[in-house]
Amino acid sequence: MVSQPDNPLRGIALSSCACAVFAIADTTSKYLSTSMPIVEIQWIRYVLFFVMAAIMAARAPGHPLRARNPKLQIVRGLCVTGSSVLFVYGIREMTMAQATTISFLSPLLITVLSIPLLHEIVGRRRWAAVLAGMIGMLIVVRPGTAGFQPAALYGVASSSCWALALIITRGIAASDAPQTTIFWSSLVGAVMLTILLPFDAAWPTAWQLSLCLMLGVMSSAGQWLVVLAHRLAPASLLAPISYTQLPWVTIGGYLVFSNLPDRWTLVGASIIIASGLYTAHRERIRARAARQAR
Repeated sequence: MVSQPDNPLRGIALSSCACAVFAIADTTSKYLSTSMPIVEIQWIRYVLFFVMAAIMAARAPGHPLRARNPKLQIVRGLCVTGSSVLFVYGIREMTMAQATTISFLSPLLITVLSIPLLHEIVGRRRWAAVLAGMIGMLIVVRPGTAGFQPAALYGVASSSCWALALIITRGIAASDAPQTTIFWSSLVGAVMLTILLPFDAAWPTAWQLSLCLMLGVMSSAGQWLVVLAHRLAPASLLAPISYTQLPWVTIGGYLVFSNLPDRWTLVGASIIIASGLYTAHRERIRARAARQAR
């Protein structure tokens, strides 16, 4: 695979566009989840995702459909699909801003999971960032109070699945091309949801079907924008850009559902974002030190 020249500004622009696209897709998912079975929504999305991923892989040189780590690819696909389904279950009951804020836990959970799975050493500063992020999450979720919503647990489970998927991505990045990973993720998701579809399906209206098709196209486009962005700029530079999704979903939540985040969500989001940015900063320092040591 031919390497792309570094173009940080273009990478940041593509990553920002991906955040806006994902925000529209999440808003559409929440809207559909009030009138359609969630498994069916995700099934239509993943069928389109699979078709687009197969076309992309077929045009790539070499053997992009052949994974060198099929077992890890399958586990990653299950994690990605589980994260998507659980996120929609959560967002159906919560505001857009609440659900998105909880999803920002993923970078912090990656730090925790990297210890047993990647045998990384986590210093006191990164542990402090993780602890601060967890405090921010508790402020958003507010367990034991009148403001607690059980649906927030879906969000935490979704973030955990996504963090595990990203940990696996680190392990297979050196052996499998991005097109291979995207293809296998779409394939595993389509198969898994096809198995579950008979248990949670209803005949959609023309309007619902059109929105599901738009959701599938936008989700696939967002995934591809992320891949393109990471080919042009380092992940440590792009990590903070993901937080720009919060204002987009806040706008979407207000325009479509007439709701805005409360002050506790904003306080918790600020803490989680700050801890996530610090974690990304420490990752950048660690990566720079590793390069200099070679």
